[in-house]
Amino acid sequence: MSRRLLNRELSWLAFNRRVLSLADERGIPVLERLKFAAICSANLDEFFQVRVAALKDQVAAGVTHPAPDGLSPQVQLHEIAEAADRFVVDQESVLDRLLLELNGHGVRLVDWQSLSLLDHSYLVRLFDERIFPVLTPLAVDPAHPFPYISNLALNLAAMVSDPDTGERRFARVKVPNLLPRLIALPDGERFVPVEQIIAAQLHTLFNGMVVEEHAVFRVTRNADLTLEEEEADDLLAAVEMELRRRRFGRAVRLEVQQGISPEMLDLLVRELDLAHADVTVHRNALDLTCLFQLHALDLPELKDEAWPPMTAGRILRAESQDRSIFSVIRERALMVHHPYESFASSVENFIAQAADDPKVQSIKMTLYRAGGDSPIARSLMRAAERGVQVAVLVELKARFDEATNVGWAKALERSGVHVVYGLVGLKTHAKCVLVVRNDDDGLRRYCHIGTGNYNSKTARTYEDVGFLTCDKSVGADVTSLFNHLTGYSRAVEFQSLLVAPNDLRTQLLDLIENEIQFGTEGRIVAKLNSIADEEMIDALYRASSAGVKVELLIRGLCCLKPGVPGLSENITVRSILGRYLEHSRIVRFEHGEGDVPLFLIGSADWMGRNLDRRIEVLVPVVHPKHIAWLDQVIEFDLADDIVRHELDADGVWHRVGPESFDDGDAQARLYQWVNERQRA
Repeated sequence: MSRRLLNRELSWLAFNRRVLSLADERGIPVLERLKFAAICSANLDEFFQVRVAALKDQVAAGVTHPAPDGLSPQVQLHEIAEAADRFVVDQESVLDRLLLELNGHGVRLVDWQSLSLLDHSYLVRLFDERIFPVLTPLAVDPAHPFPYISNLALNLAAMVSDPDTGERRFARVKVPNLLPRLIALPDGERFVPVEQIIAAQLHTLFNGMVVEEHAVFRVTRNADLTLEEEEADDLLAAVEMELRRRRFGRAVRLEVQQGISPEMLDLLVRELDLAHADVTVHRNALDLTCLFQLHALDLPELKDEAWPPMTAGRILRAESQDRSIFSVIRERALMVHHPYESFASSVENFIAQAADDPKVQSIKMTLYRAGGDSPIARSLMRAAERGVQVAVLVELKARFDEATNVGWAKALERSGVHVVYGLVGLKTHAKCVLVVRNDDDGLRRYCHIGTGNYNSKTARTYEDVGFLTCDKSVGADVTSLFNHLTGYSRAVEFQSLLVAPNDLRTQLLDLIENEIQFGTEGRIVAKLNSIADEEMIDALYRASSAGVKVELLIRGLCCLKPGVPGLSENITVRSILGRYLEHSRIVRFEHGEGDVPLFLIGSADWMGRNLDRRIEVLVPVVHPKHIAWLDQVIEFDLADDIVRHELDADGVWHRVGPESFDDGDAQARLYQWVNERQRA
């Protein structure tokens, strides 16, 4: 393995293990810990659908060339399989402890075998009335080939025999998604997995036959989109076609419950064209996303105390004076920190006011993940319907949000919005809004640039920073960017913004080199979701060798090795997780212009895809009050007395800090600080 780099895929699995650790954290309420156990399962599903699927495609294509870390695709798949098996074992041990604790609070996940005859009678009646009518058993025989197994669907496999002839058949019963995964018993405290109820009544689906055995299983398929944009006359139609094809992606993983017979397992592996190395065996229920159902129970005493978001002080004062948000931005640029500060009263309000303001002449914005119910999209449609020129760049290739974005693209177009899909070969990941308003003293451009998506739901749980300004140079840059994205032009020069794939990589490298000139007085702090780009990592290694202090706050995967003598001894890496997903990208260089540090916020992580294959935007933050705010955020995150994970020189993450999350929650401290500022 490379001395310089950690493997990207194994680093991601280490991140998911850190998420799992939250399910075992003292000080976090039990239903919140149960939620983290569920999130781990959803994360792992996506990992197999995309990353493992891509590695399998490489192996199938005969690729043997190693990744930058030195591991070939085949070796990576082997190590991933071993790591995934260990993860499932550990996840189930954590779940055992969580369910035992839940029992003490009167919430129980129970097995069919443990129930009384009275309970069985109730569930059989429910099965006959609600479940049996929607089940479709599919047998395999010469006239019926092995059925197609949908991606991530829960299934029961059964071996059924004819008592007269002894003839045996394999059959599959899909558990329909329309059924609740956990069925509540009349007391409202006990819950039974629906697959256990179906399994107990399998004989009713195969009249006159003997059900010799059954097993629960689940298949994960390649779900990444493969688009040849250059050959697509209509990108919208091409994405819709690929979404239909996604259902039939190649199988990459088989999950089964412990106790499945070798005969049935061999049959599933063979028919799904998998190997036994692709199988994970579970002692508990498959697909622990069902735990979200328990988290949704109305038991506030078992959940986090609510942290209501604050309306930013300047917006609040403007509202009390019946002034528009545009007047606030004209006075001075506004920075908002979500979800500590409300997304609804700032960004959503900004776009809603623009939609209804008779002085607004045009609105342009990017939509990467709009979400299922989007007040912002509805504001844009309202603006278009009243005659405002509205142009929206909808990113159809936002992974796993493609179908939602296709729906919004069609709805926006029907309302008269000019919808475009960006540049061929590039995802548009930037978070930008441009509002042109005819103010009393002339036309003015109001801009929003953020680190997070224009998604009302995730804005309540993702930590992000947004910047609202009417600065002329920023406005000119955002205008040029939208002209480039919606029109036909060569790459443009930007005055204030750092834009990928134009110049962002070289500009960041130049800023690192500038810090290197200051040697031991240099300092770089980068708060990112992920860092994997080899060139950026090498630049940070050079900075470390020059004595520059490099402090990385990385939520997800990290391919950099910190603390290696002679390579990275001046680099530290820590990861902070909590009730909010740390999603903002904030970069601080000690030596900006004059004696003021340079802060950049925006949409880009330090990954090859962000720097070279996406439209990304970073904006400098220069006002002293905003710099002080971001410095305070970094101070909270880099404190010695908070719960965090730290990465060592061997690539191992260690949980560090107070024993209880209650005593060292960086997010709680920040929320308290925001509240105190609001009251001041």
